[in-house]
Amino acid sequence: MKFGIDRLLADPELRRPLEGKRVALLAHPASVTASLDHSLDALVATGLNVSAVFGPQHGVRGDLQDNMMESPDYTDPTYGVPVFSLYGEVRRPTGQSMGTFDTILIDLQDVGCRIYTFVTTLLYVLEAAAAHGKSVWVLDRPNPAGRPVEGTTLLPGWESFVGAGPMPMRHGMTLGEMGHWFIAHFGLDVDYRVIEMEGWQPEGSPGFGWPPERPWINPSPNAANVNMARAYAGTVMLEGTLLSEGRGTTRPLELFGAPDIDAKAVIAEMRRLAPQWLAGCTLRDIWFQPTFHKHVGQLCSGVFLHAEGPAYDHSGFQPWRVQALGFKAIRTLYPGYDLWRDFPYEYVFDKLAIDVINGGTDLREWVEDAAAEPGDLDVRTRPDEAAWAETRAPHLLYR
Repeated sequence: MKFGIDRLLADPELRRPLEGKRVALLAHPASVTASLDHSLDALVATGLNVSAVFGPQHGVRGDLQDNMMESPDYTDPTYGVPVFSLYGEVRRPTGQSMGTFDTILIDLQDVGCRIYTFVTTLLYVLEAAAAHGKSVWVLDRPNPAGRPVEGTTLLPGWESFVGAGPMPMRHGMTLGEMGHWFIAHFGLDVDYRVIEMEGWQPEGSPGFGWPPERPWINPSPNAANVNMARAYAGTVMLEGTLLSEGRGTTRPLELFGAPDIDAKAVIAEMRRLAPQWLAGCTLRDIWFQPTFHKHVGQLCSGVFLHAEGPAYDHSGFQPWRVQALGFKAIRTLYPGYDLWRDFPYEYVFDKLAIDVINGGTDLREWVEDAAAEPGDLDVRTRPDEAAWAETRAPHLLYR
């Protein structure tokens, strides 16, 4: 199969509208071709006039580990063009930066989750392009989490840098498709084009969204593999808790734990409460000691989530519910456990991080309600999931 960048490079006719134009590139470390050349180098080699580069959260170079670590602007040392950070002093393109190009190419590897901020950056670029009369092309890439939809819809008033609009946590779209939805939903008047992939099979085995012949490259420092991308729609919620999500280990966002829980007991309680939510994956108790971040230097008892191997069932796997169930099990086993982390999260200062992440309070309230059953969360969530599947349908490019 071919990614959008590979089709653009291979076909001069696709590039022809860019001739004589100033072209910007929004990219990160995973913005590479099939031969693993960075897209910036490959585009310059075609003779296109690349006049500026933009970087999302974690930067063009992907050098910043944690959330809310801002990247500076700088000048590219190889090509001498300005590099503008969209996660620094600003998160929206400025008028100054918008004046450096005619068309911006967006070549970002996403992981298929609303909270992964590249989705919001796409919206902000589209809005700025509409305001300044610029063109936006998305060089499309796979959604490694595939087509499944999961989670409650972000509620009005809960928009943030991790909540661009009323979509569920696991949206099941590519960035190219998401751009079409943003334009329709927000009524944007912008010149928009998607260089589609060729041969992508979002439900095809064994990749189920990620083509196994392509190597995985971290789009951000803690997105280390496809297992993480599959689990992320659940494990990202750990950022709003005092549980470790595995930062400071070699497998971040694939596990959770703490020094003061018993992972074996947590797994047993998860299986007792809602075994139907654990379909399609395997939970394994582990020990780990973070070298930085939460519980640094402490031995933690943890739960590792395997969305891989022979037990993996793509259609049955529900990462958002799996992680919610982990919270519920801990609250049941340890009623007074200090679970929720109270700190400014992605520039939101007046709401709990777990609620910002979920775009509302429903999940936290379900965890805290001792009488609430798994079925109660399903009743709240299933209509949102069905509605999103219908809403996104006209914008899907790959059937």
